[in-house]
Amino acid sequence: MSKMEIRLAGSGGQGVILATIILAEAAIIAGKNTAQSQSYGPEARGGMCKAEVIISDEQIGFTKVTKPTFLLALTQASLDKYAVNVDDCIVMADSSLDIPASLKAKKIYALPILETARTEVGKAFTANIVAVAAINAALGLVSLDDLEKAVFRHIPKGTEEINRKALYAGERLAKTI
Repeated sequence: MSKMEIRLAGSGGQGVILATIILAEAAIIAGKNTAQSQSYGPEARGGMCKAEVIISDEQIGFTKVTKPTFLLALTQASLDKYAVNVDDCIVMADSSLDIPASLKAKKIYALPILETARTEVGKAFTANIVAVAAINAALGLVSLDDLEKAVFRHIPKGTEEINRKALYAGERLAKTI
């Protein structure tokens, strides 16, 4: 990996911003360079949300994602809005979304991220951790140990086991692609 420009999109309340913060922190733990940013509408929950992280082995000159190399979409609105001009991009979308047949991307992965959080992990709020682990495994960003350290720095005390379960579920999901 030389440089990855990663965009995560969904709706407010899905933990998209936290997911990019965790990816950035895991990259720092692994000794990589990183920059993270986010934007969201005025609605705290339910509105469109986008967060980005750049992870690089080299210095990062410009800290905003200009042409994503990876896109995660957790809602139909975010897929429709951000999955344009993604010819050189890997797109990962929740399998509940309608992926247009016309979508041209480097690779397209439809994974049951939201369902896995609800049914396998047992808590819908862990979808962002499931997604972080799936992204990490698909892209080979950092070790699972470094990712777990970053997750544990940002979750409430007492939720370590459910979040560890979400990490391993996400990693297993990525192995299906």
